[in-house]
Amino acid sequence: MSASSPALAPGTPPVRVPHVGLVILALAVGGFAIGTTEFATMSMLPLFAQGLGIDAPTAGHAISAYALGVVVGAPVITVLGARLPRRRLLVLLMAMFTVFNGLTGLSPSYHWMLLFRFLSGLPHGAYFGVGALVASSLVPANRRTRAVGQMFLGLTCATVVGVPLASWLGQAVGWRWSFALVALLGVATMSAVLAFAPDTPADAKASPLRELGALKRSQVWLTLGIGAIGFGGMFAVYTYLADILLHVTHMSLDSVPWVMGVFGIGMTLGNVIVPAFADRALMRTAGGLLLWSALILAIFPFTAGNVWALSATVFLIGIGGALGTVLQTRLMDVAGDAQGLVASLNHSAFNAANALGPFLGGLAIAHGHGWTSPGWVGSGLALGGLLLWSVSAAMDRRSVATVAAEAC
Repeated sequence: MSASSPALAPGTPPVRVPHVGLVILALAVGGFAIGTTEFATMSMLPLFAQGLGIDAPTAGHAISAYALGVVVGAPVITVLGARLPRRRLLVLLMAMFTVFNGLTGLSPSYHWMLLFRFLSGLPHGAYFGVGALVASSLVPANRRTRAVGQMFLGLTCATVVGVPLASWLGQAVGWRWSFALVALLGVATMSAVLAFAPDTPADAKASPLRELGALKRSQVWLTLGIGAIGFGGMFAVYTYLADILLHVTHMSLDSVPWVMGVFGIGMTLGNVIVPAFADRALMRTAGGLLLWSALILAIFPFTAGNVWALSATVFLIGIGGALGTVLQTRLMDVAGDAQGLVASLNHSAFNAANALGPFLGGLAIAHGHGWTSPGWVGSGLALGGLLLWSVSAAMDRRSVATVAAEAC
């Protein structure tokens, strides 16, 4: 199967490989590398701000540059790589990721770092999109979401292990070495993908034009909207969690990473548990996660004053992060024969949520509604995603009814 071949339909045999687990592990290592560089950069802002002689707000533009690279690179690279076999495309994407993260560590100035962070983000969405298609092609159709969730464990584990490790390395020997660590993880990913991923030929019918045809499908846009809005609620709280812990919960700065780790554990367990339900009832699981997030985020402001209650709430918010895995499979179902582009766009939507949630949460704080107000903002965004989910589900029911009527 190629990077643009259809997802497995019921009854379609999976691609045969000697060790499915090793293929998914290889893909997960890449997710671990990407998650480490994406989230650890936030914790190292003071370090490279000092090293490059800039202030913290200016240094923060490096995070925005990476997110912009993800949004731009996901559709562009996937469309241009439509005719490439998946394994080759994955290796090329990880090679780009490795080189540009290595160059980030060698940045001689702030402007060079900004450029390299943008370039580092380009392969992010395409890697996860193509990786999800590879993972789902290895298993029967009723296990697709679990396979995708296992691949995403690399990303979620990065928030628990990779980010603290990179942050410690940055403090111990310098921030540049943290990017060297990420580059080494990229090399390990390329080696593992070459060793274990199936070498299947490209789809002869694949083309950039066919990939772009997915943008004509209303269900594709609805699903991307669910992610961009519904996921924004989680980021509205996560972005300001450290400040909330300091100013509301009155924790020490040294204790903040522990609560951040609790969030990562919640995301990891969510990606282990939730996909099994999604493989049985995909849309119901997506709707349930949106409702879950709306309720937990609404509870968050009431628990922020107590470290134990807040930690439990943060853990539950993290579980809602499994929505990304569920939506990845949903996009495979509604993409038709433009699988590659749509799968990668899930991560553009994810980064749109990463911009929307913090922006609206910051507005609520700036207008005097208090440090915990992002919880209410996040709940509203989750409900907005649930509204789009309702429209999408209604269209599904209408399509089923139309097919049944035509059959009669």
